[in-house]
Amino acid sequence: MRVEIFVRSAGAAILGIVGWRLGAFYSGWQAAPVEGGWIIPVFIVLGLALGFGVSPYLTTRPIRWGLNRLDEIPAGTVFAAVLGLAVGLALSALLAWPLSQLPGLWGKLLPVGVSILFGYLGMALLLAKGKEFPQFFGSELSRVSGGVARNGQFLLDTSAIIDGRIADVSQTGFISGTLVIPRFILDELQHIADSSDSLRRNRGRRGLEVLNKLRKETDVPIKVVDVNVEDVYEVDGKLVKLAKSLQCPIITTDYNLNRVAELQGIRILNINELANAIKPIVLPGEEMRIRVIQEGKEVGQGVGYLDDGTMVVVENGRRYLNSQIDIIITRVLQTAAGRIIFAHPKAA
Repeated sequence: MRVEIFVRSAGAAILGIVGWRLGAFYSGWQAAPVEGGWIIPVFIVLGLALGFGVSPYLTTRPIRWGLNRLDEIPAGTVFAAVLGLAVGLALSALLAWPLSQLPGLWGKLLPVGVSILFGYLGMALLLAKGKEFPQFFGSELSRVSGGVARNGQFLLDTSAIIDGRIADVSQTGFISGTLVIPRFILDELQHIADSSDSLRRNRGRRGLEVLNKLRKETDVPIKVVDVNVEDVYEVDGKLVKLAKSLQCPIITTDYNLNRVAELQGIRILNINELANAIKPIVLPGEEMRIRVIQEGKEVGQGVGYLDDGTMVVVENGRRYLNSQIDIIITRVLQTAAGRIIFAHPKAA
């Protein structure tokens, strides 16, 4: 605010002086100060008003707009553009001296024109073709643009925030990097929390509580980025496009987002897959103790659950309903929904 006031004041002073000089010129102040004396104050007032009104629109606001736009451009893109410009200007410099020896106007205009042309072609070529050379650009652009291979950025999806287990995983120290939350993810979470549906509202509020827990109870850095992905209206599409430009993985529990992102070459860290991977391994013939809490689908079956939620189907376990029994594992079935353990009572 202080900068803008200073800019307005400076602009008013400069244009006020310009108005004074213009008024003096057009009024013929030196020759007839009495007849044209009223013109000078009018020009000064107009200059002061114009300078105070338009100065920020010619200075600070265009600069601020440019910086905001620059923040939205991935650093890898900026790097490719600068490198292409440098290569183009270097090539044009080789032709500048011979062209400058041409007689007349051609010797002055052609070196400038060639520099502009080669600089533009260099930027356009590297921006268009840089991604097709992963052997050369992949690692460098990933390093410059903050890829996961260099400084460990992870994009958080709404589903992973609402799920809540990301906070527990962060507390264990297994995540060594920065959790990046785009502004549109926060907006979607806020929209869910304000929903008229009580179930959606509770899910949204849970997500906000998880974010608060992440900030207060974990050492993992949280970074909210205020970026806008143009030409994409769905949140999942924005997240995938942002992940591709930042070259970092997405943490999610959304199966559909998982498949779509993988088709586009985006690395996905699915919390459900992590949970399944760290479940304790059990083998046929092992013994364990379990509480049978309900009947199974088949006649005589009983069902219990391990601490991690794995279902245990006990053959002939119905008669032990609501009791703790020792069982022997007979087989383990892996399904898309998770693992199912089949067993029979040890006493049987």
